[in-house]
Amino acid sequence: MTGARWRKSTKSGSNGGDCVEVADNLPGVVLVRDSKNRDGGTLTFTPTSWRGFVDLAKEIGAVG
Repeated sequence: MTGARWRKSTKSGSNGGDCVEVADNLPGVVLVRDSKNRDGGTLTFTPTSWRGFVDLAKEIGAVG
């Protein structure tokens, strides 16, 4: 999507860069892609769904 500003986790360097990139600067949508294969496809989430995923991942200790 045009205008997406992609960012990686600050922890991505600690595991060889095996991370996803997220663009959450567009209205009404959060985009997610593989940082190692940026042209391999993009997942699209609503901001509410993405927040729920991140909150659950934090709760189970999957993200810092």
